[in-house]
Amino acid sequence: MLRAVILDDEIRGSKLLSHKLEEFAEVLSVSAVFNDPILALAAMEEIKPDVLFLDVEMPGLNGFQFLESLGTFSFEVIFTTAFDHYTLEALRLSAVDYLLKPVDQEELQKAVGRLRKRVADKPVVRNEKVAKLGSHRMALNTAEGVYLVERSNITRVEAMSNYSVFILADSRKIVVSKTLKEYENMLDDEHFMRINRSVIVNLDYVVKYRKGDGGTLEFVDGAEVEVSSLRKDELMKRLF
Repeated sequence: MLRAVILDDEIRGSKLLSHKLEEFAEVLSVSAVFNDPILALAAMEEIKPDVLFLDVEMPGLNGFQFLESLGTFSFEVIFTTAFDHYTLEALRLSAVDYLLKPVDQEELQKAVGRLRKRVADKPVVRNEKVAKLGSHRMALNTAEGVYLVERSNITRVEAMSNYSVFILADSRKIVVSKTLKEYENMLDDEHFMRINRSVIVNLDYVVKYRKGDGGTLEFVDGAEVEVSSLRKDELMKRLF
């Protein structure tokens, strides 16, 4: 059973979403509903949800600031918002889905399907090649504190509006209030490559390349990321 938390400053909106999620009671239960991001922040460690249904524009902390304030987290995120002026393509990279209010039941069903697949694919076993890459670390400064992470444990870095999401081999995510461009030079070596305008990947975690215009990369955690057609040739040289 998947544990879900809803965070939405609008009481009516959170109640409506909670009601719509009752359709998936066999696979998902709503453990808590919060209308205040500060209260939610204090409770997330204890609840340990599998997924957070997260509003974007909220007083006190917006959705991105909320994630950054957590420092590190391993749950999945489904954004729910009345605003469509955020960069949906970038948000979809780090989130399971991005649902516009009022949330359509069919779209919600698809999102829950994606969530189940991603959670099922979560266990990650690092291969020997990655384990031997060394102990070069990066300092990631978040609202909660500074995290020192092994570069070899970074599977990819994804743009999320003006933030960057570091996704680690153990499925944890760290949100940092810097753009992807600021990290491109720091991750400029034989292991990392920017494959589109929104994602830098660690090529050691790629398990499959699917052919297409630019193609699609599949990672050990089951995630799939599209490759820009402009970067396809360089990627082919580096992979093969």
